[in-house]
Amino acid sequence: MRRSPAAAGEDPFSVVMRLAVLLSGGASPALAWQHLAAGGDPTLRSASAAADRGGDVAAVLRAAGGSWPDIAAVYAVAVETGAPLAETLRTVAVALREASEVSAEVTVALAEPAATARLLAWLPVGGIPLGAILGFDTLATLFGDPVGRLCLAGGAALIVISRIWCRRLIRSAQPPPRVPGLEAELWAVALSAGASADRARAAITAGSDAVAPAGSSPVDATLDLAARAGVPAAELLRADAWSARHRARTEGREAAARLSTRLLIPLGVCTLPAFLVLAVAPLMLGLLRSGFVP
Repeated sequence: MRRSPAAAGEDPFSVVMRLAVLLSGGASPALAWQHLAAGGDPTLRSASAAADRGGDVAAVLRAAGGSWPDIAAVYAVAVETGAPLAETLRTVAVALREASEVSAEVTVALAEPAATARLLAWLPVGGIPLGAILGFDTLATLFGDPVGRLCLAGGAALIVISRIWCRRLIRSAQPPPRVPGLEAELWAVALSAGASADRARAAITAGSDAVAPAGSSPVDATLDLAARAGVPAAELLRADAWSARHRARTEGREAAARLSTRLLIPLGVCTLPAFLVLAVAPLMLGLLRSGFVP
């Protein structure tokens, strides 16, 4: 059965861009959310209800999961610091969409080596019918012969080790869930609204877990540079955010390239030996038992 658009859920970034247009056209936040909720999306309906009663819209968006928490952080910081909501949402939505595209690009790059690893994981199991094709009862050897049972246990253990090893390699190559440059974007929003550094940190800490402790974040170095150079920190922070997204794209491609090579290690150490003990060894054992080999 085909799902309705409301059931499928709205694209958060498209919603934010439409919200920015409605706010730019003079609509109040409550009215803008009401228009967006007319399609029946549960998240938008909850956000509209919160806006109508003057509640915390950011909390509703944060609870929706997916990409909504990142948008909720921007929304919360803009409301708390008094930044122009329409302009802020329009600017940051583009940045967040770019970050989402970076994550998707890295995921696509990792898909090929991951699919190859999953395919090769079936190689030992697929080798078992080889004996039957050659006229030998490989299964009877594996389950009925003492040496065959040892081969079966050893091959099964190697397969399990190989799969766990490959999964860990693939998981370690996945991009981090945090949006690259989000902290810098949030700081740029807060400082552009004229908030002090302390107020900006408080607003960002309340709206998102993307902020690092004071003194341990690259944002602090950028703020120090802006203070020493006497230039607006917001533009430097937006440049930092762009650099973070560019760096994430480069590192993701490098991780995908390294993954293709690293997956050869469990293949050589576990998968191929598993094929030997599950397919070749029972075949040779069957030949010995049948007297074909003197």
